[in-house]
Amino acid sequence: MNCLRLPSAREGWTMVLCLGAWLAVTALCIGFRPEHVVLAVLIAALFLANGATRRCIVALIPFFLFGISYDWMNILPNYKVNPVDIQGLYESEKSLFGITLATAERLTPNEFFAIHHAPLMDFFAGFFYLCWVPVPIIFGLWLYFNGQRKSYLHFAIVFLFVNLLGFTFYYIHPAAPPWYVASHGFDFIEGTPGEVAGLGRFDAMTGLGIFDGLYARNSNVFAALPSLHSAYMLIAFIYSLRAKCPAWMRVACAVICLGIWFTAVYSSHHYIIDVLAGISVTLIGFVLFEYVIMKIPAFSRFIDRYADYIS
Repeated sequence: MNCLRLPSAREGWTMVLCLGAWLAVTALCIGFRPEHVVLAVLIAALFLANGATRRCIVALIPFFLFGISYDWMNILPNYKVNPVDIQGLYESEKSLFGITLATAERLTPNEFFAIHHAPLMDFFAGFFYLCWVPVPIIFGLWLYFNGQRKSYLHFAIVFLFVNLLGFTFYYIHPAAPPWYVASHGFDFIEGTPGEVAGLGRFDAMTGLGIFDGLYARNSNVFAALPSLHSAYMLIAFIYSLRAKCPAWMRVACAVICLGIWFTAVYSSHHYIIDVLAGISVTLIGFVLFEYVIMKIPAFSRFIDRYADYIS
């Protein structure tokens, strides 16, 4: 019977107010897209349907907040807050990780891979990069439906927390990706659209055009440092070790994580410095959450109540 009960008046009004606030801010500051309305209707329908779907929607709040915060970066692009690091980051990458050719020319790893690439590597690069958000979310849902609700909640909140840390740094230190330097040099060009860069070879090979569609709607081109692409699967891998997961799942998380790190550089979407920064932000976010924030009694009690609600 509990699974069939309608939400309380308080739950219902909270849902209406939250959805209303999200849609109002989005409409006023960004503009509606069809998926905004579809997602709002879907969330409301599942929240009202029954207890099981309502608990699932509440459990997914950290991922909804991640998507909303990413979308809302369009309200104030980071390059309007601080100058964009273009040449400094490029020169640092070349100095630290540059590859010297037989001609004595020194290239960044991205420039090296732009010259030295192969179809098999292009295919696996595309495959790994397609995993960067879907697989962590699938991993989280596996934890949830496997009954490991508290492990799921810790994973989901750390996922959100690491994103917020990364987004904050995007505004503190806007940075151009390697493909920007290859296409536009060191001059700042406001409103530069996203590019598929090396991932275009996967699109051309498969004829799917997936990355072209994804990067055409990139919220912010100048958000390369830290590489959050490099963070997501690392979070999943960390929690696969902490939760009750089969060995194959941990191995899969590790392999995909390493594949994404390589692809980030191979495809000219990130410097090695960006990847290392993404790894660092992940570890900092994980340690802060698990060993500092969770030690705050009030927050720990909140997490316990949250876990009880979705269980």
